Amino acid sequence: MKKKKDYLKKPIQHIDITSIHAVPIIDAMREMSFTARELANAADIYNRMLADPDCAIMLTIAGSTSAAGCMQLYADLVRYNMVDAVVATGATIVDMDFFEALGFRHYQGTATADDGELRRLYIDRIYDTYIDEEQLQTCDKTIGIIADKLEARPYSSREFISEMGKYLTKKAKKKTSLVQTAYENDVPVFCPAFSDSSAGFGLALHQHNYPEKHVSIDSVRDFMELTRIKMATPTSGLLMIGGGVPKNFAQDTVILAEVLGKEVPMHQYAIQITVADVRDGACSSSTLKEASSWGKVDTTYEQMVYAEATSVLPLLAAYAHETGHWKKREKRRYAKLFAG
Repeated sequence: MKKKKDYLKKPIQHIDITSIHAVPIIDAMREMSFTARELANAADIYNRMLADPDCAIMLTIAGSTSAAGCMQLYADLVRYNMVDAVVATGATIVDMDFFEALGFRHYQGTATADDGELRRLYIDRIYDTYIDEEQLQTCDKTIGIIADKLEARPYSSREFISEMGKYLTKKAKKKTSLVQTAYENDVPVFCPAFSDSSAGFGLALHQHNYPEKHVSIDSVRDFMELTRIKMATPTSGLLMIGGGVPKNFAQDTVILAEVLGKEVPMHQYAIQITVADVRDGACSSSTLKEASSWGKVDTTYEQMVYAEATSVLPLLAAYAHETGHWKKREKRRYAKLFAG
């Protein structure tokens, strides 16, 4: 009978965009068709964002690309000043990034595994990737420990994730996580559905232990804070991996600004990498042109890239890093908007 160690043998290695020579590949793709040309156009739009001194760039992440090998990529986009704010699922930030910062790993597996056997061994499966459930519960409890030490009041997810970054500066086993890198560079990270992750378990445990006075997450405050960024810098671009809540949350800042009495332009630049089908009318997978009808995204510089993100995102990010527009960008440090 197999043991847990028989499955958790080969850790996922996260791709290093600084080691990839992507310019000739993207340049060649520009002369092709289908997804190749979509990707080349997206790379050009991303470079336009980086070269525009007035443009604030929001990265949105949905799905499990971090677990699949893009974890270092996202941290590097922050490290090299290629994004100014991050909106992500709780799983991306907590179950994947914070989890590895605590010293744990994701492992290569198979999509055809015996899931009953995995459950017996407390191994969770993310398609063809494995994660140790016992280690994940340690991550849950660490979130609870952080909450236990905070003042009992409502927090935006950005505030709480900042506290996670602060915690990692002293406790991290891996010092290059997105959470810690964002904290150290004053890049705000938002998780509008924060409780839909290990954070939810940890905060539920915290509230169970402190039923009268406890930490809670205020998602409306998240919405207000992200909209303040849009209002502070009207020119904006979106780099969206997947769809879901992060995508809509970032797009809707334009509408909320209008509701609050300040008219701001639509997001002038937008890229979405997705495999979603829009024919069911799902808002989270709506095309960027469709989003324009809602007043969210301008269609001058927009590109849908229909591909599984781990196959194209490293090329896009490596191309932008290699061409170097990020070197001249001013650091915006939007987390300081909310200081005090």
